[in-house]
Amino acid sequence: MFKLDEYCYDGSKKLDLTKISHDSNGREKMKDDLVQQTERDLLEIDALQEKLYAESKESVLIVLQALDAAGKDSTIKHVMSIVNPESIDVFSFKTPNTDEAAHDFLWRYHKCLPERGKMCIFNRSYYEEVLVVKVHQFYKDYKMPDRTLDGDYIGQKYKDIAAWEKYLYGNGCRIVKIFLNLSKDEQKKRFFERIDRPEKNWKFSENDLKERQFWDQYQEAFQSAINATSTKECPWYVVPADQKWYTRYLVSEILVRTLRNINPQFPVMSKDMLENLAACKKQLESE
Repeated sequence: MFKLDEYCYDGSKKLDLTKISHDSNGREKMKDDLVQQTERDLLEIDALQEKLYAESKESVLIVLQALDAAGKDSTIKHVMSIVNPESIDVFSFKTPNTDEAAHDFLWRYHKCLPERGKMCIFNRSYYEEVLVVKVHQFYKDYKMPDRTLDGDYIGQKYKDIAAWEKYLYGNGCRIVKIFLNLSKDEQKKRFFERIDRPEKNWKFSENDLKERQFWDQYQEAFQSAINATSTKECPWYVVPADQKWYTRYLVSEILVRTLRNINPQFPVMSKDMLENLAACKKQLESE
């Protein structure tokens, strides 16, 4: 067996994406067992989330980042399908609109943070500011003061993100950051599938091919962002994405670990509350 820590980056080690596996690393013989464990994990996630919702002391923000075709949507659908819809929100962030672009880059994300007791998934997130914005240098066209743009803009964003995450953690929000690490060959295979299968045509965009031309730059951007923002309180998990069954297993394990660490409990009723419940029960019985 293996430890989940081999995929975890908490600032104690540096990530080198050129040395990281994109698949299960020879664990195919364990597939049936791990698929079954995934299903058990889902049941535990559901049970723990119910307690989290009832207790309402902490919240969980799940940040999913990846290149196109890595499986973000299918991972969300599979791993979160069992959770009560009332206790989880999902936000997918696109290019900022005019109103969003007129504010600081964290503004639109802060508005979507989960309230205590709930879980929330960011399908792409504030990390786009140090990924696509960095790769294409979009920040050079921002309407911002020269003092902001003339320095190390991306380096400052790393600091801003780390400080914001520390602030959120200190206010009861657990942040689970997951990078789905897809290989270039597997992305090509999935693009072909989207083109060749009519029911998947809608998933393909010509822009996907344009972004693929920047593969190496994105790999550097992900690696730098992860190394700059990995902390003990808000670690990154670099999850192999070439085999979906393995991806789903690891994501389910990560969420189970997070919820176990929170250790939510159903609220304990006070003596007055218990007496009130007893009175309500007696009233119902007398009808």
